[in-house]
Amino acid sequence: MKPTLLLALLALPLSVRADTLYRCQMPDGRTTYTNQKTGKNCEIISQDKPVSTFSAPPQKPRQATPADFPRVNGDQQKARDNDRRAILDQELANEQKNLDAAKKDLAEQENLIMPDERLQGGGVQGGKKDARIQPYRDKVQLHERNLESIRREIGNLK
Repeated sequence: MKPTLLLALLALPLSVRADTLYRCQMPDGRTTYTNQKTGKNCEIISQDKPVSTFSAPPQKPRQATPADFPRVNGDQQKARDNDRRAILDQELANEQKNLDAAKKDLAEQENLIMPDERLQGGGVQGGKKDARIQPYRDKVQLHERNLESIRREIGNLK
């Protein structure tokens, strides 16, 4: 029975630390190992020591960037940032034009009634019309999401 408990103790994660480790004899005769004193018949078997004898591997100091990494000066970086802003502004203008065109197409399709959408009494079948104009609604939503993303990207610029 003791080898089983010893194996269970060794199966604990390697990084576990215990301030104090006790071996306790329970009233029913079982032996338990714990970090809390659970009864009168407990003895300290380890105190302020790591449970494992394995040590962590040594940590290498990290550099923010390698020494041979190419660097740019402040003027070059400002020029790159300005180019990026100009590109994003152009994308924003193009996406706004695309959104306006998509809204116009959607409005035209909503006002258009196809012959197969008419009812006998002169009304319009909603299901066929909704199915027909759904791609136009999706296109408007896509351009709105694109605009929001570009605006968020512009907001992240320095």
